[in-house]
Amino acid sequence: MTGDDERPSLLLVDDDTTFAEVLGEALRRRGYAVTRAHDVPEGIAAAGRESPEYAVVDLRMPGPSGLELVRHLKQLDENTRIVVLTGYASIATAVEAIKLGATHYLSKPADADEIVAAFARAEGRADAPVSERPLSVARVEWEHIQAVLGGCGGNISEAARRLNMHRRTLQRKLAKRPARG
Repeated sequence: MTGDDERPSLLLVDDDTTFAEVLGEALRRRGYAVTRAHDVPEGIAAAGRESPEYAVVDLRMPGPSGLELVRHLKQLDENTRIVVLTGYASIATAVEAIKLGATHYLSKPADADEIVAAFARAEGRADAPVSERPLSVARVEWEHIQAVLGGCGGNISEAARRLNMHRRTLQRKLAKRPARG
């Protein structure tokens, strides 16, 4: 077995400790030297100690969003390959993650093989399937909320004002899983 010094370094940041432990072990078995963190400040501190070659970042965590960590990692080393994972996928956050420098964006649950494959993809796929159905009204609402929230830097009170919605109503909507297509 090769030592950790010879393995590519990978930073895994997810607030779900069980998921991070299981995924971290799976990535370790695939040849990565894994460092785990459970929020953005911990991730920034770990990256400051050793800039990772690869990173897997959860989008939604307590405190700052995973997008903040993506931005920080790219400022630290523009060659870091970053995959953003989320159970709250939206077009707006996917676009922002890619603009900030993420290599790929995957919806949870994603397994270690999907993540490793995402690291290897350098370009988009022209043959990606295009949906024949328009988005549902619920999904369009979710996408719009995400876009407004992103434009407010994640400030829920400001997003609620812009959406002409009570803050608690917006919080309830954000706590739900996004609507499917």
